[in-house]
Amino acid sequence: MNRRQGWPVTLQEGLVALRPLRLRDAAALRDTRARNEEWLRPWEPTYPEMPLRTTGLTPYVSMLQAVRREARQGLSMPWAVTYDGRFVGQLTVGAIVWGSARSAQVGYWIDSAYAGHGITPTAVALAVDHSFLRVGLHRIEANIRPENRASRRVVTKLGFRDEGVRRRQLHIDGAWRDHICYAVTAEEVPQGLMYRWRHGTPSGPSAESGSGPGSALGPQGPKGGRDPRDPASPYPGPN
Repeated sequence: MNRRQGWPVTLQEGLVALRPLRLRDAAALRDTRARNEEWLRPWEPTYPEMPLRTTGLTPYVSMLQAVRREARQGLSMPWAVTYDGRFVGQLTVGAIVWGSARSAQVGYWIDSAYAGHGITPTAVALAVDHSFLRVGLHRIEANIRPENRASRRVVTKLGFRDEGVRRRQLHIDGAWRDHICYAVTAEEVPQGLMYRWRHGTPSGPSAESGSGPGSALGPQGPKGGRDPRDPASPYPGPN
């Protein structure tokens, strides 16, 4: 299989788009993450090389170079999330494993000023559908802290299954934190996650209650409610 199949690519639904991260996004990353320091800290893995608050661009340029290199190797798909053309966050399908697994992990964060506009679930649906239907992946995980209920609602509404707790999986906000592993396979969503998000298809008995499919990373425009409490969620790779 061509590991770069389906990449680079820009995906769009309504006002929301996923486009490949580029080096000139460094300033937007720095400014957005600094402005959202308190919003992001409880959920993000600890990356000493990419602090939330810094006046320099070097850490961000280095991070972008690293994720773009992984993308060229077929190991990740790092997107900028834009809303009506404005940079509002990141989404990465990373930790891609080929061979007999064909699996990956999805992670994302959003500018708090844009939370509650139905952006996250749309972006996740765009990315997962592309991963399954175009790239050829079979399974995608999202690992989320138990305390991050809003982000957990995003994945359960989209049809991810709760596969249990992974003890002390990632170092976040000063300590090793437990994460719940959510996963979905291509067979479970034959019509795609975007169909589920648009039509509000029940995601099964494990889905949490809450407002309709809405969150922090996809396009504004899917039919359904909004969740104004949707925070950034943890991500497995440099997002």
